[in-house]
Amino acid sequence: MEPFLLTIMYFAIAIVVILVGLAVFELITTKYKDWDEILAGNKAVALSISGKIIGISIILAFAIYHSFAVWETLIWGGLGVVLQMIGYLLFELFTRKFSVEEQLHKGNLAVGIISFGVSVGLAFVIGASIT
Repeated sequence: MEPFLLTIMYFAIAIVVILVGLAVFELITTKYKDWDEILAGNKAVALSISGKIIGISIILAFAIYHSFAVWETLIWGGLGVVLQMIGYLLFELFTRKFSVEEQLHKGNLAVGIISFGVSVGLAFVIGASIT
């Protein structure tokens, strides 16, 4: 019975960490509201958010695999969200020719695809570093 309970607990943790992560990302996105843009059909923002969800999930998968206790998964999940945010902010900082946030707001699919890739790519690096 214990494996089933652990699965349910890890599922619940994943949902909570993803929702908290998305809420935090919503706070650092000042030029638009993620869900308003999705409702308006902005595919670039949808790709960016999808990358964040998949990225956080990848980090949680590594955390579950390498953790000995449920609380460790929560800690790694929280750290993963923080590192994903830092990665997003660095992405914005290092693209000097344009604002990632403005381009996503305008619906620039190319920027949405790169944003997706940055989130997923960083998630594999962050996840692999969990030991």
